[in-house]
Amino acid sequence: MDHHKTDFAYQMVYRYLLRLTNELSAGPAVRLPSLRLLARRLRVSISTVQNAYSLLEKEGRICSVPKSGYFALPNPCHDVTLEGDDLFTRFHAGARRPDMFVFGADEPTLLLSLHGALLNGERDLMRHYPCQPDPQFQPFGEMELRTALAGAYTSSTEHCWHPDNVFIGPDKTGVLKTVVEALQLRDCAVLVESPCGWSILRTLQSFGIRVIEMTTDGQGGINADELGAVIQREDVKMAIVSSQMDPIRGQMMASAQRKLMAQVLNLHGLWVLENDTHGALCFEEAGAPFRDLIDPQRLLVVGAFDKMIGLEAPFGYLLSRHSRALWHQQLVLRSFRLPPVRQKAIARLYASGHLDRHLRELRGCLEHRVDELASGVEQYLGDEVRFERPRGGASIWLESVHRVDTARVFNRLLEQRIVVAPGELFSARGLHQQCLRICATVDWSQNIESMLVVVRNALVQERLA
Repeated sequence: MDHHKTDFAYQMVYRYLLRLTNELSAGPAVRLPSLRLLARRLRVSISTVQNAYSLLEKEGRICSVPKSGYFALPNPCHDVTLEGDDLFTRFHAGARRPDMFVFGADEPTLLLSLHGALLNGERDLMRHYPCQPDPQFQPFGEMELRTALAGAYTSSTEHCWHPDNVFIGPDKTGVLKTVVEALQLRDCAVLVESPCGWSILRTLQSFGIRVIEMTTDGQGGINADELGAVIQREDVKMAIVSSQMDPIRGQMMASAQRKLMAQVLNLHGLWVLENDTHGALCFEEAGAPFRDLIDPQRLLVVGAFDKMIGLEAPFGYLLSRHSRALWHQQLVLRSFRLPPVRQKAIARLYASGHLDRHLRELRGCLEHRVDELASGVEQYLGDEVRFERPRGGASIWLESVHRVDTARVFNRLLEQRIVVAPGELFSARGLHQQCLRICATVDWSQNIESMLVVVRNALVQERLA
């Protein structure tokens, strides 16, 4: 084939592919024909097709994925306007938009919720319990629900809880604010695991608290001497630790490490707040939770129902054996008025065993979807990220193999109507800038592999020298 004929063939293939990608780029990333198939279809050489694909890739219209082929990328949506300059505001603004594919939200019950059972329980209660003209105010929560939680957390005569140790609040954030006020932690130092949930970080910062971040490896490894030195140097008053599983990365701390950390925290007499929002979502037995290792008089347990039951059950709760008068005073001052019927309906889910059966099924669904997503990440992002397969929860924590600007990755994906959670959201001082969190509880009727291809392309495009 002479030079002019080669040029003609190359231009023909390029124009054909350009039309094809323009048609496909209105939706998610779509796999394009293989080099061999297209060469046979257009009756040109494989090298001619390769040249056309290479040019389209340089123009950002397509991307190649090793062992998977070429994909047409969505056209950037420059009409996406989101208020706010910081990542936190833009993430939440993006997640609220109905036209976005929200890949970074942590909502386990999107796969399986108890909304129906909860509302049916409410209807039954409304039929059997007539509405009282002057309902009794319960500042600490309905006794039926407090009794159910006390029973759920009692594991032995040594680790026993009573209804008087349990307090219900409007949500986890409201309970955390109550703790900060009751223990007079304003402007003090609090130790947190890092990465840490943004609701915890933002709540602490709103009280002027100095957030001291303790980073661990995927298995929760710590250096006891360094931890003790930090506690003394920073005059730390409270530590917030996860119950059994790190809720951001879905990893569990080894039992020996958990005991070692508990010894250090007990030695220094810190308040220890156990975050148990995800404790019921472990895929395997995790050994003794932190609460069984901490001085009972310095222990607080905070949890919530939304990750187990669904968004119709937003209430948070606090368990504490310390000075009931202290918590009574704070909760009366805050005057939480919570719907009694819904609290009773949640209590019935515990008492009937319905919640336990639901959690077994939910864990199975989550494990299946997380494994599916992890396999997709290995196939489409395998040479761009590293990660540990989660041992619980709904999310996967990805760390870029190459240096990238994750803020630019986030913004590039926003333009293509995909919302991921940048690692910086999970740190008070800008840690985890090479990380992203994606969630397995997305709409699986959509083309998930195409979404992963778009994420991969954004990581490639935003590599730093």
